[in-house]
Amino acid sequence: MNNLFLEQLRRGPVLCDGAMGTLLYARGVKYDRCFDELNVTQPELIQGIHSEYLSAGAQVIETNTFGANRVKLAEHGLEQQVRELNYRAARIALEAREVSGQPAFVAGALGPTGRPLQAPDEQRLKELRAIFRQQIEALQEGGVELLILETFSNLSELRQAVLAAKEVGGLPIVAQMSFYEDAHTLSGQSATRVATVLNDLGVDVIGANCSVGPAATLDVLNEMITAIQDASETGSRTLPFFSAQPNAGLPQRIENRFFYVSTPDYFADYALKFAAAGVQLIGGCCGTTPRHIEAMNQALAKHYGTSNRFATLPLTTPTAAGHSPAIINGHAVVTQLIEEETLLPQEGTKTRLQEKLAAGEYVISIELDPPKGLNPTKLLAGAALLQQAGADFINIADSPLARVRMSCIALARLIQDHLGIETIIHYTTRDRNLMALQSELLGAHALGIRNVLALTGDPLRVGDYPIPLASGMSIQWA
Repeated sequence: MNNLFLEQLRRGPVLCDGAMGTLLYARGVKYDRCFDELNVTQPELIQGIHSEYLSAGAQVIETNTFGANRVKLAEHGLEQQVRELNYRAARIALEAREVSGQPAFVAGALGPTGRPLQAPDEQRLKELRAIFRQQIEALQEGGVELLILETFSNLSELRQAVLAAKEVGGLPIVAQMSFYEDAHTLSGQSATRVATVLNDLGVDVIGANCSVGPAATLDVLNEMITAIQDASETGSRTLPFFSAQPNAGLPQRIENRFFYVSTPDYFADYALKFAAAGVQLIGGCCGTTPRHIEAMNQALAKHYGTSNRFATLPLTTPTAAGHSPAIINGHAVVTQLIEEETLLPQEGTKTRLQEKLAAGEYVISIELDPPKGLNPTKLLAGAALLQQAGADFINIADSPLARVRMSCIALARLIQDHLGIETIIHYTTRDRNLMALQSELLGAHALGIRNVLALTGDPLRVGDYPIPLASGMSIQWA
């Protein structure tokens, strides 16, 4: 499969995110709640956690859908909301990526149904496959770019999840099981057996997650890799990629709360050990936090000589299901510009206007009107003369008298780029709805324009586009 995610795995280790449930619990969500329902009841909470992992350097974030199959949802009376909860989870993760501006992949997370599976008949297996297919279709409709099947303890159930993913098609599959310290699953399969079966199914990435910590997970991965490599030498199988997402060891109960003791530094050490062993997808599970992911990112960046956060991943945007994300050429150049603060001033830095006002200093600001046409040359020359004459700031009107002029935001950026003098933009509310106000203020901030004078603005009736009034109506302007 020619896929951007798989191409990235070929280039080197890719960093996945950590636990979702651990952070939800830390933020006051009780364990008996349906975490998946939060996708519609508290989407801002879920998006915030995704954003934390992206800021920590995660190159893959998983949707909040581990238990969003109809069997698990039925325990909370939500079995009719499979499509809604999974679709919303995908859109939340995509939105978090878009807002962060970080290049990353969004993975649809699927966990087991939780039903006992002893000697299942063919009808039971078909039912399982249909359950997983329903969830996968909703995630794919939402726009996820790969699937991570995780924390399975029964190989037969994982096999049905893989077959369901194959039937839906179009996305890379990461299939992971949980193992005990003896490298066997709860249902008794060895790491070698699991790897062999998943490889025969054509899974793209084979691995282990959760389990009892990084050390035991590394033993499992070493066994898996050896088994697949030995088989590939006979020419009977191709070599897949491998993944490891261990939990932070076994939790300890302290005063009715559970704590994981594996530190971020410990995980950073094992991130390098996993990569050296040939594991391409590395992340965390229960008990891991953005601090763990950040430590792993820094360790991998130091060892491989480049930041995992900005590696060679394409910058992507949310797309409709079935469409590949677009690649923006020159991403490395854009990243360099941002890192050098050519585009984005350092967060938290005070503007010169803030500093002078805080110090009680006298401020000289001269107002200029933007040009009515396309050429700003005359205005820039005038601004330069005012700067030489001692003006501290240039403040720029926003289409004064409600007549069309060049955008004050665009002109402010031109003045700051060409003259280096700080600007203050007038920002009127007369002809913008709430969405437009927020959108343009976000753009101004990204362009380094931080001084804003908010105004109602001259009434539209005196300008180029007066509002037509119905008979008998009138407008009173303050």
